[in-house]
Amino acid sequence: MRFEQNQEVLTAAARGRWQGVLWPLLGLACLPAMQARAAAVDAPWSATSAYAYTLEDCNRPEPQRLLQAAAMPSTQARAYWLNARWIQWPGVAAADAVDLHYKLYFSSQGKLQARPGQAVQGADAHMSLLPFDQTLPAEVQSRFKFIGEGPRLQLPQELGREIAHWLRGQVLLVQEDGAGRVLASTAVQAPGALDDLYAAAQQHEELGVTLSPAPGTQRRAVPGATRFKLWAPTAQSLALCRYPSGHSPAAVAPQPLSRDDLSGVWQLELATSLRGQYYSYLVDVWVSGVGLVRNRVTDPYSVSLTTDSKRSYVADLSDAALKPAGWDQTRRPQRVKAQTDMVIYELHVRDFSINDESVSAARRGKYLAFTERQSRGMRHLRALSAAGLTDVHLLPIFDLASVPESGCVTPVVPPAAADSEVQQAAVMAVAAQDCFNWGYDPFHFNAPEGSYASDASDGARRILELRQMVQALHREGLRVGMDVVYNHTAAAGQHPQSVLDRIVPGYYQRLDAQGAVERSTCCDNTATEHLMMAKLMIDSAALWAREYRIDSFRFDLMGHQPRTVMETLQTRVNAAAGQPVQLIGEGWNFGEVANGARFVQASQLSLNGSGIGTFSDRGRDAARGGSAGDSGDASIRNQGWLNGLVYAPNALAPQRPLSDLMQAADLIRVGLAGSLRDYTLQTWRGEQRRLAEIAYGDQPAGYVSQPGEVVNYVENHDNQTLFDVHALKLPRETSREDRARVQALGAALTAFSQGVAYFHAGQDLLRSKSLDRNSYDSGDWFNRLDWSYQDNFFGSGLPPKPDNGAFYARLREPLSDASIKPGPAELSWSRDAFRDLLKIRASSTLFRLRSAEEVMQRLRFLNTGPTQNPRLVAGLLEGQGMAGAGFARLLYLINVSPQAEWLSLPRDLPAGWVLHPVHRAAGAADKRPLRDVRWAADGLALSVPARTAMVLVQPMPKQP
Repeated sequence: MRFEQNQEVLTAAARGRWQGVLWPLLGLACLPAMQARAAAVDAPWSATSAYAYTLEDCNRPEPQRLLQAAAMPSTQARAYWLNARWIQWPGVAAADAVDLHYKLYFSSQGKLQARPGQAVQGADAHMSLLPFDQTLPAEVQSRFKFIGEGPRLQLPQELGREIAHWLRGQVLLVQEDGAGRVLASTAVQAPGALDDLYAAAQQHEELGVTLSPAPGTQRRAVPGATRFKLWAPTAQSLALCRYPSGHSPAAVAPQPLSRDDLSGVWQLELATSLRGQYYSYLVDVWVSGVGLVRNRVTDPYSVSLTTDSKRSYVADLSDAALKPAGWDQTRRPQRVKAQTDMVIYELHVRDFSINDESVSAARRGKYLAFTERQSRGMRHLRALSAAGLTDVHLLPIFDLASVPESGCVTPVVPPAAADSEVQQAAVMAVAAQDCFNWGYDPFHFNAPEGSYASDASDGARRILELRQMVQALHREGLRVGMDVVYNHTAAAGQHPQSVLDRIVPGYYQRLDAQGAVERSTCCDNTATEHLMMAKLMIDSAALWAREYRIDSFRFDLMGHQPRTVMETLQTRVNAAAGQPVQLIGEGWNFGEVANGARFVQASQLSLNGSGIGTFSDRGRDAARGGSAGDSGDASIRNQGWLNGLVYAPNALAPQRPLSDLMQAADLIRVGLAGSLRDYTLQTWRGEQRRLAEIAYGDQPAGYVSQPGEVVNYVENHDNQTLFDVHALKLPRETSREDRARVQALGAALTAFSQGVAYFHAGQDLLRSKSLDRNSYDSGDWFNRLDWSYQDNFFGSGLPPKPDNGAFYARLREPLSDASIKPGPAELSWSRDAFRDLLKIRASSTLFRLRSAEEVMQRLRFLNTGPTQNPRLVAGLLEGQGMAGAGFARLLYLINVSPQAEWLSLPRDLPAGWVLHPVHRAAGAADKRPLRDVRWAADGLALSVPARTAMVLVQPMPKQP
């Protein structure tokens, strides 16, 4: 069927086909009014709205206007389009009786009413559906394996793409009795049909705005045309609002876009350059339970925006005006030759400089703070780079929804006791209006965040200044990683900060069995298994790699994305950058996609062999104790290998057997061996087991195929910092000096592990968030960094009540204990000890082995099995014949005990061990290795100082 101005009409040819073939054979029925109006009008659904576009629509404060209210409240979507012809309705009994029927009803204006026991009212047209009993194609079965059992129904084959018109209005699936009375009804989830009908949209390489000449063509001196493209296959009409500037009060006259029926892409080409102007779209679209709505919405492919993301910005990212001086000549650092070479420092843009008085006041908390080379923060990063840091990973820098870009406030925090509630009350009173948030609430994936720019109203400033930041880091030899969040959006539905769902309702978000948006990720989940959401993610990552020279990506909750999509993305970003771009992410397995319920996930157990890295909780939990979800007394009671499990119990710790410490030590060795599936370890029980055969809860401890597929860490932005964990779990009498030493032992675990090394900014400075277990919205106060090395901010008051209040009685005890808080001496020692560890890792490729075969050949653990001393871990690395090894052998030792521990060396090891050159250097932070190591008379045993990480080496034999 074809439609004109929301009225159904049939061409003569179509009318003959329907009447002569479909009606008698397939039971297709149209309303009498429709049959009477079937005229020979051969025109598509008009691109011109039945409701006139006005300047008021472009300028009104409200971003939506209801054109036609729905005739009935929201209808659950419990059925699924499997493709454009097949529907499955889970949970509904099959219509075995002769007098039970299934019909699909359509209304372009949303006038359908389907009340039980009555005939459907308000339909423009309807058709009868027949059972479909054939075996589904494998790809369809795979995609919809998660839905429940229910009848499968088919549309007439001859309809083909005609159903595309129905999907632009209201569609209901109804089960009726023989008299046409409603027994059950439901809306139908449309992504399966949309992906089938509009697969061609994947090939559109220029969604968003393109300024002529097109990429790849020779550029002219005179600017050319401006082309707008938006994928909106269910929209009934679409128009462009243009604004001369980001703050101009009024738009020019709205201009309609035309629709490509093959792809569902709407486009408009204007024969002039609109560089530097702003725009938004008016999208007339049916929204279930709401009606026909005119949404004013920004472009999902926006490359920049004005203040608070109200308008999209027209830009060609190749324009010289959007590049800092020397941008095209500044090379990416080439220090990472393989994924295991990465040593990462995770940093928040605002945290970096907001508390740094050595930065110009106007640039604090901004991109441009990174361009001030002599600031304390940049000197700190430069020193880390010199020691061996390769990457700075930035928490989200895409456009985010939670921080006001104009008029954000800074709370006034009054002085109060270290364990007072006053500080958090002041912070939380303005949390929704302050200038801080981690930023895991995407608004526009492709545009820089405006609150970090010097002028959020100027779309060009965001682009230019973010590039200046990247350039400044590159010039210090530091690659730039980007934390990306494609697994959810800040909002869905008709929320003003919803973009995708207000353009194609019900498509970009993942829905549950009733058609509601899944929220397992904390927010409104996206469905990257759908073709155009996958395309948006891949196009976005490629843009960041190409246009901003992002060197690596960290994917938030990557396990909610399909492995196949991530592998396609890997290929695209490599091509965009012209070199390998490393991908790492959170491979947690949970929610509606858990255990491959909907697709093969990009999760820990499903990614091995892909080359994509996932964060490992194996060594992390063994080191810290308990798990990331611990709260209450468990946060104290569940000690880990680093902070006293068995050997130094705290006041709440139960009496535990030595075998618990042995199991923890084995998991520490799992992490040091890169969590490799096939690496063999003698366990505390005396068995030789592959790491995949060692249990970690209900999962294998070893889960990756290659060392580059694991990310080792003991602290990141989530949960308590390592210092705060130790403040809770170490015995209260632990000295400040020893607390700093335990912190260094945690860093040593990461530095000595095979795989990617990942550190949280400030981990080297005993960073504290005053025991906050979730500081995403805790303001600058609880997220402070001090590059002057005077304060770690422990005791800044009780942490914010929403995530910590139930535990205040326990938190007051350590916060009020002044003996826990370190002074400048401990902070400086920790800083220097951390840099020494980076130097040790950088000194030898033995810490950065590239293949599982190399790890299995070159790494073996001493002091294992049932007779082990579980307070001491020792790893032996063989360097002969390996480029970059630097040493014939290397032996690292980590002693977590509060006292010295002896290690016996195998008799087959050659003699001639010396301390690593870093330990022997005059400026070595930790004096214990050089001062306190004791050797047995026969040279076959040594005493490792208390709470010390150290490395012994044997020089390479001299070549004759």
